[in-house]
Amino acid sequence: MSPPCHTSALLLVFVALAVAGAEQSEERSCDVVGDENSESQMERALLKKLEPLSHMRFNVTVERGKTENYIYQFRVCREVNSTLHDFGGLVQTDRQNGKTTVIGRINETQVFNGSDWIMLIYKGGDSYGRHCSGEKRRAVIMISCKRGVTASSFSIISEEREKEQECFYLFEMDSNVACPAENSHLSIGSILLITFVSLIAVYIIGGFLYQRLIVGAKGMEQIPHFAFWQDLGNLVADGCDFVCRSEPRNVPAAYRGVGDDQLGEESEERDDHLLPM
Repeated sequence: MSPPCHTSALLLVFVALAVAGAEQSEERSCDVVGDENSESQMERALLKKLEPLSHMRFNVTVERGKTENYIYQFRVCREVNSTLHDFGGLVQTDRQNGKTTVIGRINETQVFNGSDWIMLIYKGGDSYGRHCSGEKRRAVIMISCKRGVTASSFSIISEEREKEQECFYLFEMDSNVACPAENSHLSIGSILLITFVSLIAVYIIGGFLYQRLIVGAKGMEQIPHFAFWQDLGNLVADGCDFVCRSEPRNVPAAYRGVGDDQLGEESEERDDHLLPM
């Protein structure tokens, strides 16, 4: 093989390896049950809302006597083991024999929500053996609102396998992605209060600068319309005195000071013994 052909062959091999590596590194995400065109805007919005949890892994161990000892592994809209390409979003592993069972697959996803929760359902799991008429397993994950927590408290609630059909595994977890958006709109009263306080601040600061820099006022005279506010304070005080007074104004006070008019004049005869002889 000539050198140019050898170089071209090596280049093609490197390109093929790079493409294969890119395909493997790109993890698959949730595919809602049904045709792609049938996905609703609500389902797309919920899947996008769950994206912050997609890089996290959740595990829970369950022991029931000596017969059941399982580990459940769960990922949100991602495969638990991407190297297997089995779409397994929730997987059960038997700790006694190492057997792995896919409970639900991300390529058969259902998602819906309420005011403070999101329900994520993985269908198409491995078939039951003796239970539930041999139908495929299904995982139901209830994600409840908990503000300030990205994700926590992943646990299994129950496994319903005593029915003939529609059996499922029920899990729950807490996350802030299920919380409704906080209403940050101000009320009308708050807006009016902010506007009033802002106008008062502009009046005081602007009037102070005008009195000081333009008029050249000093001291208390720098307060805008100082005379008006001074008179207003006196008028308010008079009004309070008029409204709140418990006795008429013409009633004399209970205590009166001793004045010159009450002392009277002493008789001159009483001072005669004090005069010098």
